[in-house]
Amino acid sequence: MSEIELQQLQERIDIGVRMAQKRLIERTIRENGDLVVEQNGEVVHISGEQLEEMRLES
Repeated sequence: MSEIELQQLQERIDIGVRMAQKRLIERTIRENGDLVVEQNGEVVHISGEQLEEMRLES
């Protein structure tokens, strides 16, 4: 694969990851579930309600 092809592949992978993250957040909000993430070395639970508030603020 050429350098250009590798860059294009990486861009498509990045887009796919961002889409998956967006869908996960939307689903968590819709189902009012919890999203579990690592933040500053600690495990943090973020509720769908908190995610909705964060989305509205941005």
